[in-house]
Amino acid sequence: MDLREFVLENTTPIVYLDCKQAFDKLTDKEKNYLHNYTKASYYGSLISFIQSSPESPQIFNLIHGIFTSESVDSLRSACKGKVTDEEFTSFLVYCCGFYSNAGNYKGFGDSKILPGLDEDKMEVIIKNSKLYASNKTKTEKLWNEVKSGIFSLTDANKSLGLKDHGITTYFSSNCTKEDADLVADWMKQRKFEAYICRTFKTVDQSEKAHYEIRLASAETSDNDRYTLPEEEWNGAYFKITRGDYSEILPFVNKYLEEAIDYVANDGQKQMLSYIVKSFKDGDLDAHKEGSRYWVLDRVPAVEAYIGFMFTYRDPVGERGEFFGWTSMINRVLSEKFQNLVENAENFLECLPWPSTFEKDVFSKPDFSYVDVMAFAGSSVPVGLSIPITYEKLRHKEGFKNITLGNVLKCRFGIDDYPFLTEEDEALMKKYKEAAFEVQLGLHELLGHGSGKLFTVDENGKFNFNKDSVINPLTNQNVDKWYQPGETFDSKFKAIGSSYEECRSEAVALHLMFNRDILKIFGHTDETEIDNLIYVGWLMMAYAGAGRATEMWNPSTKQWGQAHSRGRYALMKVMLESGILEIKETEPNKKLLLSLDRDKIETVGREAIANFLLKLQVYKSIGDYESANELYEKYSKVDEDGPHPFAKWREIVLINRKPRLIVIQSNSEIDSEGKVQLKTYEANFDGFINSWRERFENPQEMCEIMERVWIKDKCHFYSNE
Repeated sequence: MDLREFVLENTTPIVYLDCKQAFDKLTDKEKNYLHNYTKASYYGSLISFIQSSPESPQIFNLIHGIFTSESVDSLRSACKGKVTDEEFTSFLVYCCGFYSNAGNYKGFGDSKILPGLDEDKMEVIIKNSKLYASNKTKTEKLWNEVKSGIFSLTDANKSLGLKDHGITTYFSSNCTKEDADLVADWMKQRKFEAYICRTFKTVDQSEKAHYEIRLASAETSDNDRYTLPEEEWNGAYFKITRGDYSEILPFVNKYLEEAIDYVANDGQKQMLSYIVKSFKDGDLDAHKEGSRYWVLDRVPAVEAYIGFMFTYRDPVGERGEFFGWTSMINRVLSEKFQNLVENAENFLECLPWPSTFEKDVFSKPDFSYVDVMAFAGSSVPVGLSIPITYEKLRHKEGFKNITLGNVLKCRFGIDDYPFLTEEDEALMKKYKEAAFEVQLGLHELLGHGSGKLFTVDENGKFNFNKDSVINPLTNQNVDKWYQPGETFDSKFKAIGSSYEECRSEAVALHLMFNRDILKIFGHTDETEIDNLIYVGWLMMAYAGAGRATEMWNPSTKQWGQAHSRGRYALMKVMLESGILEIKETEPNKKLLLSLDRDKIETVGREAIANFLLKLQVYKSIGDYESANELYEKYSKVDEDGPHPFAKWREIVLINRKPRLIVIQSNSEIDSEGKVQLKTYEANFDGFINSWRERFENPQEMCEIMERVWIKDKCHFYSNE
């Protein structure tokens, strides 16, 4: 098996996420709020490791135990002459990658992360550590428990997925797609949303399946408001329990409660109080209410949010991964995005669907440009539109769009484009940041923020006039809608996240031609605008053809990353329209992408508009079958023909660059009671040091992670 896509290279770029200038502008009160919210986020990130893979909690214990027992330099000296410098660096890179992705599966791509050194060499490093010297028996036992999970690579474990297709901890290892579908059907009739739960299946002596749906909460006892005794339904048994992550969430709540002492307003106090209740009780509605207060808290100096947010890593796209993030607002750069918000309703009219498919009232969101201090989870994005999963809240109260400015600057410093002409590469490097800024704003605000879902409630009341609203694809009355208990995530399941990202990317491409929008971002020169539009479309084509297939698994024929699949589909639309050409210029080595800039605004725009219309209509009416057929067609990775992307995937892998690792700051209280920012050098040692100092009680955290692993291992290391 080719290991290139699983091993993080020793040349992996690493940068420090600089936020000092923004931090220094905060008041002492704001710094205390930021400090405590960041601590809550970092402690909560331990949940992300548990959600990554069965072995990740114990790998965390091994790595964290090693590096909280001694410095990187100390370990390096102890290993001198026993492993090569290259091997020791490979060990550091693996540890950094593991921390950065909150587990041994990539946060962007879902494929397994392998060490770049042999198992026996890693063992040498471990056995020369102070951790091993202090407790040989315990450390050796830990190593023996995790080494197979670290190094094993099979078709069954090389990516995330349900049984026979990958690894997941959102379901026990004996859960198949049929199990997941049955659980989803039970949840639908119970009107239960899956965002804060995991599912564990056991089978009794009579071969009856029993499903435990376990809520994330600090409390572990039964409570009629949140839990449910076992009941039989469709030949299986179901119950709702709580207490998942019960030893970690109290630490999260401790720091959130301390943050309450430093809130800027009553809305922040209400927000934190409800989120604390949610994490304590397993109360999803409390988190929604806290999120409502958060949405209404406009342009705060410290912008932060925490919870089970994104459903990308759940194989069926319904359960949320834990994230917590904190940042400081840049008011000057936020102004241009706020100007986009003020004119958003006018721009929505430019989208290719009729007004009946748009929300009755557009709730103008907050749109901020921020410098991030912490983004605790499996990956660090460049933009957000949240809460992404609470559709009723988004529709009624609105949402927030966030551009993560210092992350954006880091990402754009390292790209090259081997599949372009020299002229196109020069244009890309000159305009990519400006073009992406426009695309990101459109993607988050008018992509994720647009479109209506047609629903009927338990009383038979529709949120649209079903006798007059016409489906523009059929010219007939709309005849499908979301039933009570159905959401977009529950209806569209595994394709939902990627489908929505594709739709939002298509909105950005479609609206990039609007001169009024470009003017808001400061672009008025027509020559510059022409180049900006060209580069915006070229970036999407390149992302689809030159990078996306790295995230496609040729064994399972499955996509491992929502954004990549969406960009690939849009690239296929461009190919089909004839505005894009792709050729293999050097056999098995190089591709060349050519985009006809003279046809982008005519042929290309029409093709994307037609595709976007279908995406929106199918989403609005909840027509999963038609949506899936369309999306499968355009995201299929062809094995042969004029564009054999499955074969070309090897060329993509040969030319790919390692994904950036980002070092994040810590904060601490000094002897005078002041919050101080802790910064780190931009190298692997600096990254490890940032994690060494992340928790005030590292040994206790390792013990908790071990207990979690022991509690859950029966669901992942057996078929019972």
